[in-house]
Amino acid sequence: MIIIALVIVLILIVYLTTVYGFNWIALSAFVIIGVCIVLFAVLTVLIEEDVLEIRFGPGLIRKRFPLKDIELCRIVKNPLYYGWGIRLTPNGWLYNVSGSYAVEIKMKTGKKYRIGTDVPNELETAIQQSIERS
Repeated sequence: MIIIALVIVLILIVYLTTVYGFNWIALSAFVIIGVCIVLFAVLTVLIEEDVLEIRFGPGLIRKRFPLKDIELCRIVKNPLYYGWGIRLTPNGWLYNVSGSYAVEIKMKTGKKYRIGTDVPNELETAIQQSIERS
C-alpha cells in the first residue's frame, strides 16, 4: 500500500513537472508528504517478554513501555478532533493512525498513553495477559 502511494505521488510529480514546469516548492511539499506517508501509514504493536512496543511505519519512530510499569489498561474512544499521528491530548499521549478506538494504558507513575487500534478488544486482552504474566 505504501509503495502504491509513493508510485502515485511520483507519477503526479512527473505529470505536474511536464505540464507546468519544474517547481522547487511543489517538489519539496511532495517529498515531505511522501516521507510522512511512509513514516505514519502503519502502527505496529508488539508485546515481547517484558515490554510493550509500538512502531510507526518502518520502525524509525517507536515507543517502549516496560510491562512491569503498566498499572492498567482499558478500551477508550477518542473524539474525532484528537486526530491521527502522535498527539498530546488532555488524556495523555496518543499514538494513532486510523479510527477512533484506542487502548489506554496507565503507568504506575500516573502517566497515560493511548494506542490507536482497529481491534481494541484483542489488544486490551493481549496487554492484560502480558501484564499478568510479568
